[in-house]
Amino acid sequence: MTGFGLAHRDTERYSATVEIKSLNSKTLDLTLRLPRFLNDRELEIRNLITKTLIRGKVNLNFDFVRPRSAAARPGSVVNAELLQAAYQELEKAADLVGAPKDQLFALALQLPGVVQSQSAAAPAEEEEEVPWEELLPLFQEALAATNQFRHDEGQTLTAEILSYVSAIRAQLAEVERHDPTRVEHVRQRLLSHLSELATSEQFNASRFEQELIYYIEKLDIAEEKVRLASHLHYFADTVLLPEPTGKKLAFIAQEIGREINTIGSKANDSTVQHLVVGMKEELEKIKEQINNIL
Repeated sequence: MTGFGLAHRDTERYSATVEIKSLNSKTLDLTLRLPRFLNDRELEIRNLITKTLIRGKVNLNFDFVRPRSAAARPGSVVNAELLQAAYQELEKAADLVGAPKDQLFALALQLPGVVQSQSAAAPAEEEEEVPWEELLPLFQEALAATNQFRHDEGQTLTAEILSYVSAIRAQLAEVERHDPTRVEHVRQRLLSHLSELATSEQFNASRFEQELIYYIEKLDIAEEKVRLASHLHYFADTVLLPEPTGKKLAFIAQEIGREINTIGSKANDSTVQHLVVGMKEELEKIKEQINNIL
């Protein structure tokens, strides 16, 4: 369930980036970092991620920035009425003292309030709100990229898990090949003990036959081998299914482990025990990777 997705958009009004990171987890552990104006959309975003990603430790960061050029209002505005009144007042003062009038216009422009910056000339408008419908495709794009990342990783993971299944099958084949030898060893031991018991005065042939049948049944692993092969086949088929199968694979792995343990306990043979240890090792690798599967 490791995944990564990124979606970015630049416009004249804003720059937005949605980044999603996902790590392995048995449940959905979701952390969101959203701009303040999207707080009312948090539940909708959580539901969208839950339906899409299902499981994992997921972190979503949404960075939203407005360019300074969008907020700044360059240029200036001349207050014509104030300029006219200021010029007339300066002209009257010049006539009163007999001063030249060639610099009056420049002086009028320098008076406070005659020339205003555009931001000061008009009240700043509130920033335009970006519609949710405009930002939603950005979230969807990041989620799609995360799912594609997961899918690509899943292809590699599938091949790896199937290689572990093949290893267990190979060791099971070795158990099958060695089993006749094991049975023959058991038979020889039984015959040896039988020759010793037959000379005893307290030997009860009927009782011995009953215990012998019980003992042979206890050592027989034919059913376990068949069930293990069936579980391995079912596991391999389930791995390739398109829908989420993580929990089902975990259950099948439990059954595989149960059959392996039974073979080990019933076989009473050192060679089979070594093969059982090898199968358990491969099974542990499978269980570890199942945590990465939805």
